[in-house]
Amino acid sequence: MIVLRNLTKIYDFNDTRKVVANNINVVFPTGVSVGILGRNGAGKSTLLKVIAGISAPTSGEVLTDGNISFPVGLASSMHPDMTGAQNTRFVARIYGAETDLMARFVANFAELGDHFHLPVRTYSSGMRSRLTFGINMALQFDTYLIDEVTAAGDALFKDKSSIVFKQRMQNSGALFVSHSMGLMRDFCEAGAVLEGGELTYYDDINDAIAHHEQNMRLLRQQRA
Repeated sequence: MIVLRNLTKIYDFNDTRKVVANNINVVFPTGVSVGILGRNGAGKSTLLKVIAGISAPTSGEVLTDGNISFPVGLASSMHPDMTGAQNTRFVARIYGAETDLMARFVANFAELGDHFHLPVRTYSSGMRSRLTFGINMALQFDTYLIDEVTAAGDALFKDKSSIVFKQRMQNSGALFVSHSMGLMRDFCEAGAVLEGGELTYYDDINDAIAHHEQNMRLLRQQRA
């Protein structure tokens, strides 16, 4: 279970204020895959960073009774000057995993070839996503944080990623960010819509998608 208690996240820059979270109070249940929906710039990735502990909230807190992955798909999750193999072994040591076994799993899963032994700063965004996804899937978390990672790779890689992710979801939950409503329906049971600093939780992903699509229609009308 993850609890957001009076969570606020605000950025101030150049006389502009960006409110990502405005006193949010939400409970993400244990073992449930939740799709996080919202327009571009709503702050979905930032919210994942706050939940992961990578970014500090302005106020409020994130509480959990389980272990949470770092956000899969975010380039900032990896050290850019370390190789993919070094990043993998570093994470393995942090979580007490067997380093050689985990390195073999990630090398095979991510399909990076010789790039696995090159610095992450030389990777494309898709390669970084495949690396972070492989590292996270090699570990057992109570909640996985997934940010658009399934868009990386060809059809075969996407199919393989989907299979492994669904296997992990048999014993875990996830907070899943994607702009694909098809992926949301395929991977998620529940949903939450982030808009204007407010987060609305739905037990049914289809209700969350309907809310999000209504928001997008209103936004298009405003821009017309």
